[in-house]
Formats: sequence, C-alpha cells, structure tokens
Amino acid sequence: MTTHALLKAMKDNKPAFGIWINLPGVFNARAVARASPHLSWVLIDCEHGLTSLLPDAAESIQAIVGLGPHAPSPLVRIAAAGSDKSISWQIKYALDAGARGVLVPKVSTAEQARAIVADSRFPPEGRRGFGSPFTHGVWGITSTEYIKSSNDNIVIMIQIETKEGVQNVDALAAVDGIDCLLIGPWDLSLSLGYPPPSPDPHPDVEIAIQNILKATHKEGKKCAIYCTSGKQSLKRAEEGFDIISVTTDIGALVESVAANIATAVGGES
Repeated sequence: MTTHALLKAMKDNKPAFGIWINLPGVFNARAVARASPHLSWVLIDCEHGLTSLLPDAAESIQAIVGLGPHAPSPLVRIAAAGSDKSISWQIKYALDAGARGVLVPKVSTAEQARAIVADSRFPPEGRRGFGSPFTHGVWGITSTEYIKSSNDNIVIMIQIETKEGVQNVDALAAVDGIDCLLIGPWDLSLSLGYPPPSPDPHPDVEIAIQNILKATHKEGKKCAIYCTSGKQSLKRAEEGFDIISVTTDIGALVESVAANIATAVGGES
C-alpha cells in the first residue's frame, strides 16, 4: 500500500485534520489514531513530546498502521532543528521506522530545506541510504516496491517558526521536494517578539501567518498550522490551510477530565 490517508487528502485538496501525540506508549498512540474516522494523520512528537525516536516511535507507528488500510498516516517530528547537524540520522531513523512523513522544526533557509529533502529521498533524487529489514513491512509492501515508491509517497514537512524563516518564506516554499510548510504559532510569536497565542496570535503575528499561507500556496505547496481546538481549526480550514493539527493527546485528556468533573460537581470550574 504505497498511498496513505494524508497523501490522499493532499491529492484530493481536502483539509487534512490531525492530532499531535505528546504522550508515550503504543496503547496511547493506537487509541488516538482510532478516535475518529475524520483523522488523516497523527504526529508523534519526538521534539517536545515524551516519545523517543527509537525504539518508541517505531513501535507507535506499527501500532497505528496495524489498524488497517484506513488508519491515519503516522508522522514523526524529529528533535533536531533546522541547523542541527544531527538532522540527517534522525530523518533516517524516523523514515526507517515506517513514518509516512517527517516534520523538521525551525527551518529558516532554503539550504537547510534542500538538505532535508536530500536526506528524505533515495538516489538519484536524494542521499538517503537503504538497509532496514523492517521499513517495507511496516508499509505492507516489498523492499523493491518501497524503494521505487517512497520518494513519491513520503511527505516532507518543514516548520516555520523563526524570524529568519518568515523572511525567507518565498525561497523555502520554492524548494523542490518540500511538500508542506507548517506554522508553529508559539515559537513564531516568541521569535518575532510577541507573547504566545492565548488562544489566538497577536495581530502582527497573524499578518505573518497569512503571508506564509499566501507564499506557500503561490508555489503550489501545502500549508499547515498547529491549533489547539476544533473551533480554531475550523477557522483555519476556512482560511485555506491544508493540514491542521486540531489538538494534542494530553490537551484533549486534560480538557475532558476537567469538563466532566466540572459537570459532576454541579458546573463549577
């Protein structure tokens, strides 16, 4: 199976809603992945979340794809930022684990973006090495099929969350092989000298966000954004964002517990 839910939504030009996984464990990952038929993807956060890149991310990916052909696409955010020299091996480990896509944080220059593409693709389009005896099995295909198809089916995402990234957004969006630019409103706000969103960004940061959206679409790429609620996600979808993180596993857990306890004690917060 060389296609997957996120890739299908992207090709169909439909908003792809997903969930950010911060909590570790295969049971948590699987429970989140099966929570809604409207999920196109789930992202295992190895940067700020509690899941290690190996072996935990690999096990969570396997738990998600084990749900069957209609499972949401498992993505991995690596820990290394755009200028970090350890990006290459972290991308390799995430993709060898069977991830359908990789997200690299704090990417600020076209040079960094081109290196990410090269690390994510097999020759002649890139420099990714092949050798894992497990990856193709996680995709449910042969190793030969995986080598032939992965360059076209792995989603390469970079995160725009620095002042330099905003300044270079046109060049970043133009890099061949980058599929999606994802906006991180929290670090982006801090980088531009504003407080974090609460829940919406400062108006000046919002201007930057809309400029990133326009620049990305101008190059025919997908634009993604991190949200914290269904209401906020609906608004972003209406604005034209293609890939939207609706909430996080820990956020949804805490909100549900708080809301149900408040109801149980008579509506007190």
